[in-house]
Amino acid sequence: MLFTVDLANMPIEAESRMIIRFQDCDPLMHLNNSKYFDYFFNAREDQVSKLYGFSYEAMFRELRTSWVVYQHQIAYVRPAKISEWVRITSRVIHYNEDTMVTEYFMTNDQKTELKTVLWSTSKHVSIENGRRVPHPQPIMEYLQATCVPGIHFEEIDFNQRIHAIKQELTR
Repeated sequence: MLFTVDLANMPIEAESRMIIRFQDCDPLMHLNNSKYFDYFFNAREDQVSKLYGFSYEAMFRELRTSWVVYQHQIAYVRPAKISEWVRITSRVIHYNEDTMVTEYFMTNDQKTELKTVLWSTSKHVSIENGRRVPHPQPIMEYLQATCVPGIHFEEIDFNQRIHAIKQELTR
């Protein structure tokens, strides 16, 4: 089963608390740039499973589809450091018939310092031939229920979002 919770009252934002691991850091004791992706994607997978009862494996098995990454935009604002506790927030900020944009950001544990922002654009594809396919109705309902309202994706740029997230943190 794709979802095990009612879509009506799902949160639109997910958050995880994680510690920066020694093995993921560079010689300057900063999280290695490529490891940010692992932290973000692992957090999201755990978050959607817990909050929405969503299973990527069930989507793959039942719908014979998956999302594949099409594009990333990332900004390393402040370094995440070895043994530091951080918070990772993820949320869908845009979708259409075959595309989804997930926004991730990392802050310090107190949520007062922005460390990194990532936009990850994914395309919905058939696992049979790898071609783009429209989101089926259950996925469209999930995206509609969980997409952040009021973000006009086509009208903003990445740097504007970084500024807006920083402002959110100061409230």
